[in-house]
Amino acid sequence: MPQKKDIQFDSNGLVCRGWLITQPGDKKSPCIIMAHGFNGVKELRLEAYAERFADAGYQALVFDYRHYGSSDGEPRQVLDIKKQQQDWHAAIQYARTIPDVDTGKIILWGTSFSGGHVLQVAVEDNGVAAVISQVPHMNGLASAMKAGIIQIIRLGFAAIRDHVNRIFNRSPYSVPAFGKPGDLAAMTAPGEYEASRKLYPHDGDINEMVAARIFLSVGRYSPGKYARRLAVPWLVQAAMRDKTTPVKPVFKAVLKAPKSRLITYQCGHFEVYVPPMFDQVVNDQITFLKHSLE
Repeated sequence: MPQKKDIQFDSNGLVCRGWLITQPGDKKSPCIIMAHGFNGVKELRLEAYAERFADAGYQALVFDYRHYGSSDGEPRQVLDIKKQQQDWHAAIQYARTIPDVDTGKIILWGTSFSGGHVLQVAVEDNGVAAVISQVPHMNGLASAMKAGIIQIIRLGFAAIRDHVNRIFNRSPYSVPAFGKPGDLAAMTAPGEYEASRKLYPHDGDINEMVAARIFLSVGRYSPGKYARRLAVPWLVQAAMRDKTTPVKPVFKAVLKAPKSRLITYQCGHFEVYVPPMFDQVVNDQITFLKHSLE
């Protein structure tokens, strides 16, 4: 039975909190560092992955970004790309201080929005052993265009309103992360709201709002450009019916990376997180790691 321990580490003066999930043992083992995608927190199915990794002999360090979940940071629900990348770097440095971690075998695991984070962070760190990007965000413009021009304009006005609030030190103007077609929300593709519900725990109150200022920068965030510089094994898992993160930029990034492996699944964006697809997806991740870390 995997053991779960609360952990915390400093990131630029604020505390990030999370879990370290392991199987008891007497030797150093690889560590998989995990954090969620757009507006996500660790309670949205990350523990299910971490437990499977622990059963396979890995340590799993799962954390919430600053301003989210159990981590510090005010105001809440502010998604800042640079800050999240800083949190990844801080998590890596913390993992290297854990006595039972094999510091030569640090793996970054990201999904959706963080599937892009881990690519860029791994290139910048230049010391991780492997990277896993699940249904990853690779190109900001392509992701924005998925929403359509009208929705881009609506979210743009919301972002400007929030930016003005920020200038005058007011509370953020926020919108839901998920919505149905026609809603003012970050992700509104048909069927995605219903699919996202399956990630949520039956108990617990998860804040789904996000400060709208992120929409001023998300369209310019294209971590796929770092792919050619990634020198370590990289597993990329794409959902062929993904309505949230377009697959064409994913394919282009994979072709540029010298040690990439692409696996595709005939499903939608949120189906990879839950059964029945979950078992295949996580088994593919474990198989990739066994081959990559030998």
